[in-house]
Amino acid sequence: MSIVKQVIENADEEMRYPTPGEIRMIKNFCDSGKRRIEIATTLAKNQRRIVEAASEKFWKRCPITPSNSGNMRKTASCQRDQGWYIRLVAYCVLAGNEQPLLEIGIVGMKEMYQSLGIPLFNWVEAIRCIKEEACNLLGEEKAVEVAPYFDYLLKALTTPGPPYFVNDGQVEWY
Repeated sequence: MSIVKQVIENADEEMRYPTPGEIRMIKNFCDSGKRRIEIATTLAKNQRRIVEAASEKFWKRCPITPSNSGNMRKTASCQRDQGWYIRLVAYCVLAGNEQPLLEIGIVGMKEMYQSLGIPLFNWVEAIRCIKEEACNLLGEEKAVEVAPYFDYLLKALTTPGPPYFVNDGQVEWY
């Protein structure tokens, strides 16, 4: 959910107009739109490059892994998932919050990889490598926008048990 939608829903639920502070939040969101679109476009155009560079980095750090077993189907599946998470991070940048990850990306993520026999340590390291490559590509200034979303993914993977619950529309980590 974008900041705009969130502000409108909150104000409507309370049967009021948005506050001056909420209006400023919307203005800031709109003012940052061009930069967020540039970042999302860069991620989209370079998804394959990011995944390939991150995979090489990951295989150096974790040489014994299903994605590096010589089974091209497993490699392609892992890289497809990595690209999917880059896309979700781009959605978050466009929305201005982690809602796309919460609604689409992390529900059942750990359980799925565990059921497939993929060690969570490996997946965590793969996400770290993707984050590093994406941030390197974007440069320091724009990396500030994407790093928190990758960190959100990493937290979901490393938090014991179900990673979160939703309390009144807000994510709370266990």
